[in-house]
Amino acid sequence: MFVLAQSGFGGLWSLVANSGPVGLAILLVLLAFSVASWAIIFRKWRFFRAVHDQSARFRMEFANSENLSDIYRQCERFPQTPLAGIFKSAYLELNQQVDQSENPGRVVIRSLAGVERSLQRAAAAELTALEHSLGWLATTGAVTPFIGLLGTVIGIINAFQGLGEGTSTTIQAVAPGISEALVATAAGLFAAIPAVIGYNHFLRQLKVMAAEMDDFAAELLNLIERSFT
Repeated sequence: MFVLAQSGFGGLWSLVANSGPVGLAILLVLLAFSVASWAIIFRKWRFFRAVHDQSARFRMEFANSENLSDIYRQCERFPQTPLAGIFKSAYLELNQQVDQSENPGRVVIRSLAGVERSLQRAAAAELTALEHSLGWLATTGAVTPFIGLLGTVIGIINAFQGLGEGTSTTIQAVAPGISEALVATAAGLFAAIPAVIGYNHFLRQLKVMAAEMDDFAAELLNLIERSFT
């Protein structure tokens, strides 16, 4: 089995090595797409793990704290979670909306809608930050199969041109050229499949985080409404 694997790998490598300049250029482009997409997949995987961990810890901190100023001071401990960014934005807007002129003994806010708009803006900004680099995975999944197909078409054209110029018209004469051409399609699929899987996985993670941000924003807004209106 090991000998067969070595033989298969050697045959594939020989097909790559024997590709023409256009085929090699297309394979290098596909390799660049693949390396970049794998780097993004590993980086986003680690990032979302940190986001989920810090979000859970921040929710515990929020539930156990007695006042908003204590939570605000703790936000720097949770740089990865979008919940901390949402809270900071709402807290700063809340300070701008505080009004003690009518009743010095009780703190009220002038506009709860202003705090709500601040929460919406912060949630949109945090979601945009979470989506960073996912567009590359989507582009890789959509484009690389076509790049590979382009390499295959060019390779088949060259193979048939060589067949027309040669003296032999058997399948043995054209098969090596077609095999070399099909390597580009395989390379395109090799780059596209992990990118599509990674993109769909992280898109699902984004939906979970968006729902968690909406839930936290509603909870925070209800707390502000009960406390300051």
